[in-house]
Formats: sequence, C-alpha cells, structure tokens
Amino acid sequence: MRKKLTHYDSSGRIRMVDVSGKPPTLRQASASARVKMNPRTLRAVKRNPKGNPLEIARIAGISAAKRTAELIPLCHPLCLSHIDVQAGFTKNGVVVSSWVSSTGPTGVEMEALTAVAVAALTVYDMCKAIDKGIEITDIRLLEKSGGKSGTYRAT
Repeated sequence: MRKKLTHYDSSGRIRMVDVSGKPPTLRQASASARVKMNPRTLRAVKRNPKGNPLEIARIAGISAAKRTAELIPLCHPLCLSHIDVQAGFTKNGVVVSSWVSSTGPTGVEMEALTAVAVAALTVYDMCKAIDKGIEITDIRLLEKSGGKSGTYRAT
C-alpha cells in the first residue's frame, strides 16, 4: 500500500483529516529532545540555589501537550488521559522525554513531540542569561502505538 500525505484533499487543498468515522482506541506516543550546552552553563544549572529549573521545563511540556491543537493548525483537540514529561542531566546538557496517552480516534504523536519541544525551549529560556549558544537538537518520535498504522519504534 502506498502511503500519502493526509492533510491534502484530491485537488491539493490543505484540510483537517476527518476522523469522525474512526473508532476510539488506545493511542500512545513517546518522544525525546536534547538540549546541548557548554560545561559552565551545565554546572550553573545543576547548582541553581533557587531550585531545579528542569521542573519548570517538565510542567511547560505537560501544558504544551494539552494545547497542541492550538499551536499546530491541523491537529485535532484531544482528550489526553496521561502526559508524563521527564528532564534529566546528561554529560553535555539535558535530555527531555515525554509519554502521552489517549483513547480516541487519532494518534498523540504531535502531543508527545510538542511536549518535548516546549520543555526544551523552557530549558533554553532558563539558561539563556548564561549562554545564548545552547542548541536544541534531536527532537524525534521514539514510539507510537494504536490506530490503523499500528506500532512504530525509532531505530
């Protein structure tokens, strides 16, 4: 079966996919992102006397996942049943991951990706006073399950 882009109709017009005929099933997705920073910035973030700045990034990611349809024009508003965002230190910065679940007619990949993107941007915001050269990289879908297309796992 040849795959096609679903956000276009037969005449090439952009459209929101009609999911009204799709049965609700358990949909899950996970994503990750990396925030690369220099060692000085990383040390400063770890020693922050006012608390862990990764916690605000987690909360921002959770909030963003819930608002994905407001940010990405053709995404469907979804009732999400679970969102988990984790942020942790690595040798070169921070890694952010998300896990999103819903029982509905369409997948939650965009919600998982939005969660890590906004969480990574929040890490940048918390650290930019020290280092404007921070890089956000490797935003990617790790896994998705449910729906007609089945399971996907990144290699």
